[in-house]
Amino acid sequence: MQQAGKNKASFGTKFYAGVAAGALLSIAAAAYGQQAESGASGASAASSSGAVAQGSVTAVPVMPVAPVRPAPPAPPAPPMPSGASIPPSASAPERALPAMPVPVPMPAPAQAASAKPASAASGASAASEASAASEASAPGEASAASAASEAQAPEVPLPPEPPEPNLAQRTGMQPAGAFAMRQTYAKEIDRRLTVPASDQAAYGRLLQHTLDADGHGDLANEFVVLVDRSANVQAIFVYFRAKPGDAWSMIGASPVSTGRPGSYDHFVTPLGVFQHVPGNMDFRAEGTLNEFKIRGYGARDMRIYDFGWADGERGWGHGGKSPMRFQMHATDPEKLEPLLGMRHSKGCVRIPSALNTFFDHHGILDAQYEARAAEGQSMWVLKATRKTTPWAGHYLVVVDTGRQSRPAWSPGPGRAVRARIPAGADTVD
Repeated sequence: MQQAGKNKASFGTKFYAGVAAGALLSIAAAAYGQQAESGASGASAASSSGAVAQGSVTAVPVMPVAPVRPAPPAPPAPPMPSGASIPPSASAPERALPAMPVPVPMPAPAQAASAKPASAASGASAASEASAASEASAPGEASAASAASEAQAPEVPLPPEPPEPNLAQRTGMQPAGAFAMRQTYAKEIDRRLTVPASDQAAYGRLLQHTLDADGHGDLANEFVVLVDRSANVQAIFVYFRAKPGDAWSMIGASPVSTGRPGSYDHFVTPLGVFQHVPGNMDFRAEGTLNEFKIRGYGARDMRIYDFGWADGERGWGHGGKSPMRFQMHATDPEKLEPLLGMRHSKGCVRIPSALNTFFDHHGILDAQYEARAAEGQSMWVLKATRKTTPWAGHYLVVVDTGRQSRPAWSPGPGRAVRARIPAGADTVD
């Protein structure tokens, strides 16, 4: 009994033992809670990229993402001719081009899934993008080439427009003022040709014959501009008659340069009757110098008369016909204007600067332009200071008399002028 009593613990010992056991239980519970939270967090993180199963991670398939390709730069607009300008307020209308690729943004879930790809899949992803880009480049390049070729393709020639009557035709104005334009021509044009009366009448008959063939035999009460492209003539004439059946009367004549065959990209100036319409909008020269220090369209503000696309006879190779842009314009006043009277252009009609100003100021060929301006359309090429004649015309007529010798009234450039033809003179229109 004594021995048993010695092994019996005291009350204080039991008390302290209980306190220690409780503390151990609290620590164990806290540790278990932290472990549970950590496990839940790990499971949540794993769920975004895979499912936890028996200690391994199984990748969840992610929707493939198409690579984002930047849109290619817009194809350049067809360039304006060298040395030409339009006012800042005038702009070409925008048009959609076929098959232009548009970048498509990735969906938000796909962006999130691909934000941090696994290192093992990174190489495969890069290879996949390179492959997709390579496959996509072929149609993209094809569409760009298609757009470029469309921009470079010649326009379809405009159909003839119904000619709008000029002021004199609408009001029955007496033609005395039209015939008085002879004095204005002589006063304002420094380079004139003195054509004998017999040749004036012959050209008048040739003009009528050409108009008859083109369905304009009754044209009257308006000015008509006539060009003889013959190598031995190279002249431009302004004609007028008051009513059908009258003989055409010459107002004035000057030397020109038409297309000179024999070099690449040089056309023979086309023959025919060409209507001057705003659908082929004129423009003005900037007066800038090309690489040969030549002003191809003449001094600044000279007007380029645009008659649209025409079938021109190629002056190189085996000949044949190709579309060419047919224009009438001034040329470099110092370097090329002295050459007027000989074939020297790429197919256009070069005229003296003073004649360009005369046509522009008096609206000799602006009947259709003035009609559109009266309707409220913007004809920005028409100057506010112009004094358009009531007998404004519509047509430029090009003929070829095929003369075998040079008439005395239409001399060509002298030997001294020909000897000073500048380098690169055959590179401009």
